[in-house]
Amino acid sequence: MVALSCSTLQAQSRQELKEAQARFKQEMADCVSGNTSQDKDSCMREARGALAEVKRGVPDRPGKLEADTRQRCEVHQGEQRDACEARMRGEGSATGSVEGGGVLREITRPAPAP
Repeated sequence: MVALSCSTLQAQSRQELKEAQARFKQEMADCVSGNTSQDKDSCMREARGALAEVKRGVPDRPGKLEADTRQRCEVHQGEQRDACEARMRGEGSATGSVEGGGVLREITRPAPAP
């Protein structure tokens, strides 16, 4: 029973590592091409850190992206916060690039009735 559990965990760990390495390669490519909302160095540092966590056995936390989005938008209140969270989910439009100095995310919503 213990041997089966250990072999299952090892197989799962190998699969997680394989998936993490594939994610790392994609994230690094995104960092280099500017397809992220971060500067290149920060993006690459975070990609390396995420891979290192998997190698150390730190599980990928479900909901991390959502938690990061909520934290990024915490400075806003009410409708502004809702709009911020919508932009972070990819709603609306985005122009520019990190290499070009920044990404402008924009969402248009109707004004509330008077």
